[in-house]
Amino acid sequence: MAIVELKIPNLGESISSVTFSKWLKPNGSFVALDEPLCEIETEKANQEISADKPGQLIWVAKEGDDLEIGALFAKIDTSVAGEAAAPAAAAPETPSTAAPEKSSSYASGHPSPAASKILSEAGIASSTVTGTGKDGRITKEDAQKAASAPAAPVAADKPAAPAHSPAIASPYSRVENRQKMSRMRRTIAKRLVSAKNNTAMLTTFNEVDMSGIMALREKYQDAFVKKYGIKLGFMSIFAKACAKVLMEMPDVNAFIDGEDIIYHDYADISIAISTPTGLVVPPVKNVESMGFHEVELALKDLSVKAREGRLSMDEMTGGTFTITNGGVFGSLMSTPIINEPQSAILGMHAIKDRPVVVDGQIVVRPMMYLALSYDHRVIDGSSSVTFLVKVKQLIEDPTLLLLDL
Repeated sequence: MAIVELKIPNLGESISSVTFSKWLKPNGSFVALDEPLCEIETEKANQEISADKPGQLIWVAKEGDDLEIGALFAKIDTSVAGEAAAPAAAAPETPSTAAPEKSSSYASGHPSPAASKILSEAGIASSTVTGTGKDGRITKEDAQKAASAPAAPVAADKPAAPAHSPAIASPYSRVENRQKMSRMRRTIAKRLVSAKNNTAMLTTFNEVDMSGIMALREKYQDAFVKKYGIKLGFMSIFAKACAKVLMEMPDVNAFIDGEDIIYHDYADISIAISTPTGLVVPPVKNVESMGFHEVELALKDLSVKAREGRLSMDEMTGGTFTITNGGVFGSLMSTPIINEPQSAILGMHAIKDRPVVVDGQIVVRPMMYLALSYDHRVIDGSSSVTFLVKVKQLIEDPTLLLLDL
């Protein structure tokens, strides 16, 4: 018997352990070279591990286990690799050989990580959903359709079930559902608490008139799309404005390392992206040197990869400043938490028409509240206010930004 041991691979310097998410192949099944065996969850993304050799799979790890890098999670018996097809064809009528035939389409009825989260939140069993993905796997779209489908009429028949009992059923649910936190959620929780406990964090606010940007986008949007193949959004404009001011105010673009302060002559701006498994903040690098269309294309690429769980470790690493936009969810005002080890984060919010005074006249303008949370150990109060005012000026008069004034 030739046994090959499979161990958790090295996934980057910052990752020391993973959560074993799920098996993609059943125990005892025959696997081909490079066939996906399982999914593991890191603090940043999910990743599949494939077979190094063909043969019979022997499970070692269990779903939900936390494993260190280099830990054994499976074995492959390569001595039976050539017999993969024979046992299934030998006696298909017997119960003992019927099981492997069923396991050949193991993916059938199994949800992807994104689909599993949607079904779990909607309280829908995966066994009731038909998968349209490869080998019958339940995709994110299948889960969304199932979650949005009208409830089955079975609920109407439920009152008749306890007819034998004279007790009156409570109209209120008392069901509790305990689930282990995902590794990403645990990491997010630890980092947020660390930022609150280990930084002298304060937040300063201002408001910005969005009329100038909205007029700019309305006037040039069609030409921008025609030339670059992508729309001009608010995020790229805010990213460029922040990058320009960061180059002028290096304190806001710095962070503490032990007893030293590290300054940067570049602006790698992390953008908060909401995914089915949690919030990720991949950086767009060298924003100060990019054009608006380059920022938009980079944001689109990162957003797609983040939501599909395809971000690499390099794409998740770095960042000197962060922007988060709670306005897409309707937030009017918030105090964002610093993304360590960075020293500042800008919070964008919902645009609302509000009465403001312009040249002595009360007018209605589309206004947005801006929030800058910062580490007071690195950034003085006057610097934080000045930074936010400079960003406000560039947003309200985008000509200054375009002419680099």
